[in-house]
Amino acid sequence: MNTILLAEDDETLNNNIRLALETEGYRVTAVRTAAAAEAAAPHADLIILDILLPDGNGIELCKKLRKTIQTPVIFLTSCDDEGDIVRGLDSGGDDYITKPFRLRELFSRIRANLRRIPDVPEMELTAVEQKLLSYLMMNREQYLTRDQILEYLWDSKGIFVNDNTLSVNISRLREKLSRSAGCGRIVTKRGMGYKWTDL
Repeated sequence: MNTILLAEDDETLNNNIRLALETEGYRVTAVRTAAAAEAAAPHADLIILDILLPDGNGIELCKKLRKTIQTPVIFLTSCDDEGDIVRGLDSGGDDYITKPFRLRELFSRIRANLRRIPDVPEMELTAVEQKLLSYLMMNREQYLTRDQILEYLWDSKGIFVNDNTLSVNISRLREKLSRSAGCGRIVTKRGMGYKWTDL
């Protein structure tokens, strides 16, 4: 189940979109501020981001997020000026929907952007290994620190990985990847962390 982060300050719209997404089968983290969105972003598979938030600008937040994650970002806003659209996409946004909008269009855009996330190679993986590999592949060719990975893997609903078990999961994942022909690999660099690289 994909997790979607919804950052929309209008309470009614926030609730309506959240309910609609949950009905479609998504897990939703709904927030109304830029600060809350920044905190939740590392745990999301896709981000729906309003530009005008009470404590910040969505475009600036997207630029900040792009320094650490490559999660798909869909801007959802009433700003339909061409300049705003260009700035949103140039900031690292993947898509742009203006209000008012049809839910079917939003669902279609979400599905299209989620398809861009690389598929995890077919092999027997634990829940932690699958989440770890997906995160590395979403940020391919970019080093992720142990702290970033641990924060992403932490799950209040049952999954918890500490520093020691992260090393074990990396080791097991590398072993499984070595048996999968044509797969990429996990690279380690001292002081920088881990990255996924294609062969």
